[in-house]
Amino acid sequence: MKRVDTNNGYSTHIQPVFLIGTYNEDGAPNFCPITWASSTWDNDHPLMVISMNGVKKTKINIARTKIFSANLVSEDMLELLDYFGSRSGVDAPKNALPYEYEDGHVLHVPTLAVSRRVFECEVVNTFETSDTTTYFCISRNCQQIEGLGKKHEDMVLLEPVAYSGRYFKVGDYLGEMNTFYKKGE
Repeated sequence: MKRVDTNNGYSTHIQPVFLIGTYNEDGAPNFCPITWASSTWDNDHPLMVISMNGVKKTKINIARTKIFSANLVSEDMLELLDYFGSRSGVDAPKNALPYEYEDGHVLHVPTLAVSRRVFECEVVNTFETSDTTTYFCISRNCQQIEGLGKKHEDMVLLEPVAYSGRYFKVGDYLGEMNTFYKKGE
């Protein structure tokens, strides 16, 4: 296989898609699509890492409260994802498309009823670069649909949407670490 140089910046940066939920000052829910999401480790606990650029009502709300929900997007949520992504919460509330939400179980954050996995996040650190803010967060609670366990195969049941310049869905379960390379063979 021969490789060639390319300028496809996003084509290999595969990222999960989340709708980030915050409450506005008036108590109205606000959701914003974010694909710059990852995780890292700090001392004895994992941290969720979310980056947002530009002027967003969500960034204003997080600066005020230091908490948000991260609602994993599945294929059945694409219309909602497009709707939230095509409206600015700075200009007006995002309430033209009906959706159900409830308050988090641990933190006072809006969570989407349709999301199959939701993280309730508390910001513990931020990093600023130009107009981008990166939030390092402890997940104070994780909700998921009933019937999912902790098996890796369950990721397929979550049907997460991934972003790489375009939207894709996660495919088949392939196996676990240390099952493909057979040492000594």
